[in-house]
Amino acid sequence: MVESPGAPTGSSAASARTNTGKLTFLPLVIATFFMVSGGTYGTEDIVRGAGYLRGMALLIVTPLIWSLPTALMLGELSSAIPAEGGFYVWVREALGPFWGFQEAWLSLVASIFDMAIYPALFVAYLGRLFPSLAAGHRDLAIGIAVVAACAVLNLAGIQVVAMTSEWLFLLLSAPFVAITALALARPGSLAHAASAPTTSHIGIIAGLLVAMWNYMGWDNASTIAGEVQQPQRTYPRAMIASVALVALSYIIPIGAMSLTGLSSTAWETGSWAEIAGLLGGPVLGVALVAGGMMSAFGMFNALVLSYSRLPYAMALDGLLPSAFARLTRRTGVPWLSIVVLATAWALCLGLGFERLVTIDILIYGSSLLLEFVALAVLRFTMPDLPRPFKVPGGKAGAILLGVFPMALLGFSVYASESERILGMSGLVFGVILIGAGFVAYGANAFLLRSRSLPTK
Repeated sequence: MVESPGAPTGSSAASARTNTGKLTFLPLVIATFFMVSGGTYGTEDIVRGAGYLRGMALLIVTPLIWSLPTALMLGELSSAIPAEGGFYVWVREALGPFWGFQEAWLSLVASIFDMAIYPALFVAYLGRLFPSLAAGHRDLAIGIAVVAACAVLNLAGIQVVAMTSEWLFLLLSAPFVAITALALARPGSLAHAASAPTTSHIGIIAGLLVAMWNYMGWDNASTIAGEVQQPQRTYPRAMIASVALVALSYIIPIGAMSLTGLSSTAWETGSWAEIAGLLGGPVLGVALVAGGMMSAFGMFNALVLSYSRLPYAMALDGLLPSAFARLTRRTGVPWLSIVVLATAWALCLGLGFERLVTIDILIYGSSLLLEFVALAVLRFTMPDLPRPFKVPGGKAGAILLGVFPMALLGFSVYASESERILGMSGLVFGVILIGAGFVAYGANAFLLRSRSLPTK
C-alpha cells in the first residue's frame, strides 16, 4: 500500500510527487477559495452590524489591507521556495528549525478548533432539511461520516480533491447567482417584508472581526506547493485571483440584496436561507440550505489537503517520526498524516467548539507574523535566491508589507478580548496555547534524541 519516503528531504519534497498529476491554475484557485471562504455564507453578521453600505465597504477594504499583503507575501515565498509544507518551510529556512516547528504547531493547534466547526455546520444545515437526522446522537455520527468521507477523498489523491472542490463550487454558487439575479430584477421588492425579531447584538467592530474571519487562511494553500504545476508562476497569479474571487462572492450578493429594500436588522447568522425564501420562494431557500452543506464539506475537504502536508514536511526534516513521510504508491499522498489528523479531528467533534474569534485570530496572527518576518529575513540572508515574483519596493517593501495586517490583528485581538473559555479570557487561553509550542518542541526533541541513542 505504501512506500518509504526515500531520499527527498526539506525543500526537495516537491520531487516526491512525480508519479501523480499536479494542480494547475484554476484548481488551485478553487482549492484556495475553500481554504479561505467556502462561499457567501457567514457574511450575515457583517450586514447586521454595519448595514449594507458600511458592510460592503468593510468587505472591500478588508481584503485590500488584510488579504492583498498576505497574497503578495505568499506569491513571493511560494515562487522562491515552492516546497511541500509551504509556510513551515519558509519560516524554517529563514529562522531555523525551532521557529519552523512553532509555525507548524500554531497551524495544527488552530485546526483543532477550526476543523470541528465544519462538520457541525454540515449537520446544522442538514437538520434544517431533515430535522430527525440531527436529533439524538445522529449528529455526531454524521459529523464523523463527514470526516471519514473527506479523509477517503484525500487518500484518493489531490486531483480527486480538486475535482470535488470544483463541483462543490459550482453547486453552492448557483443559488447565490439566482439570488443576485432576482434581487437585481426586483428592486424594492422586500421593502415591507416582515422578518422575525433578531437576537443578534453584533456591532460594527464585531462586523470587522467577522470580515477578517471571512478573509483568513490564504497561507493554507502554500502547503501543497510540491503538488502544483509550475508553482513559481502559478502561485502569484492564483493568490491574486483567489482574493478577487472571494471578495466578489461576498460583495455582489450583498450589494444586490441592498436594492431589495430588506432591512439590515433582518440579517443574522444563518439567515441567508430565510432571505432566499423571501426572495425566491421555498425552492431557493432549500437550495441555499443544501449549498451550506456543500460549503462546510468543501472547506473541511480542502483543509484536510492543506494540514496533512505539515506532518509530512516535518517528518522529512526529522522533526516527526519518518512514518509520517510515507506516501501511498498510487496517489502519492501522506496517508498516515491524513489518517492521524482525521482521527484527532473526529475525536474533537463532541467538544462542541464555537467560533472562538480571539483564539483563532491570535494563533493565526502569530503564524502570519512569522511568515512576514521570514519574507523580510530571506531578503537579507538569501538576496540571490531566485524570486520569479517579488514584492515591490525592495527590502523596505518586504519589511513594510506586514504593517497593516499586523496592526489590524492587534486591534482585533484587543477588540475581542472579552471572549471567555474555561473560565479565562480567550486572550490568556490563546497565549497558553502559543507557549505550549515551546514545551512541545523541547519534548519532541528529547523523544527523537532518545530514539536515536544507541542501546547497550
